Amino acid sequence: MNLPFLKKKDAAAFDIGSNSIKLVQMNQTKKGWELLKLGMAELPPEAIVDGSIIDALTVTNTLKDLIKEHNVKVKDAVSSLTGHSVIIKKVSFPAMTEEELAESIQWEAEQYIPFPITDVNIDFQILGADTEGRGQMDVMLVAVKKDVINDYTNVIREAGLNPVVIDVDSFALENMMEINYPVAPGENIAMVNVGASITSISVILGGLTIFTRSIPMGGNQFTEEIQRQLNISFKDAEELKTGRKAPGAEASSLPLAIETISTNLAFEVKRSLDFFLGGSQGSYVNKIYLSGGGSKVAGLQNLMQDKTTIPVETANPFKNLEVNPKTFDRESLKELAPFFGVAVGLATRRFADR
Repeated sequence: MNLPFLKKKDAAAFDIGSNSIKLVQMNQTKKGWELLKLGMAELPPEAIVDGSIIDALTVTNTLKDLIKEHNVKVKDAVSSLTGHSVIIKKVSFPAMTEEELAESIQWEAEQYIPFPITDVNIDFQILGADTEGRGQMDVMLVAVKKDVINDYTNVIREAGLNPVVIDVDSFALENMMEINYPVAPGENIAMVNVGASITSISVILGGLTIFTRSIPMGGNQFTEEIQRQLNISFKDAEELKTGRKAPGAEASSLPLAIETISTNLAFEVKRSLDFFLGGSQGSYVNKIYLSGGGSKVAGLQNLMQDKTTIPVETANPFKNLEVNPKTFDRESLKELAPFFGVAVGLATRRFADR
């Protein structure tokens, strides 16, 4: 229970992805949010696969290096999860109070969770009464496998931190959008977060996430396709993918490699949004916002706009933040923006000391 008169404590946010760990620390001011610290450290392939930590020691040591490099003094850490170990579903329950639902959620949720109920942690958010007036209410149900939560909290603890919040990527992105892109009345948006191995798609209606889906595609698929078509190393393919030149790599067939994966990804996004719209009467999506390191791939934004026929923009998580020009360069931040959507959203989380 958070008590209103207790001072909200500062925490550092660590977005632990399969390709890198992103650090963000922010301060809440009277005007809004101020960026204090920002850092990123790459992880070797196979350290984290499909959202599961495989090499805990490497992840812990990378976290420690990041903390040391950026002189992070706060001990409380906020992080998040994504992938197949996270189940997010919008479901209907009989109308009841939040307290009543909290007591009965284990039983109510069992039919929607494909894992044994004892293996998961469950949370929920009541979205409101159903529009048809059937005495039901819409609830966003979130279930995460306990062993995955434990793996993440363990590496955070081993790095000398105190894990106080483990969130879900799509909700962190909702928080990031809230402080940078306030929703206009009647505006519904989709967030497409292209990570290294997982792309998460979420629909935010009136500021609330009401649909999410993860697909096992991301920036690594682009790199692997470039590597295959150009017969070059993964490292050189990674350089070419992000628009840099790689020595000895012929970039003439690069557009074809990129277009192959971009088209597949755009169609998956379209299918997900069509599925959502098909099951939600009268719903629509005004705009798609891209985030994640994989969204930096040349031409992806235009291709996704063509395939979905919805305007697409790359989200800038630093857009409304106060930034000290002596510490951060706005142009550099713009370059880094796609990587930090989740981390900035996590850094807005505050909690009272128990």
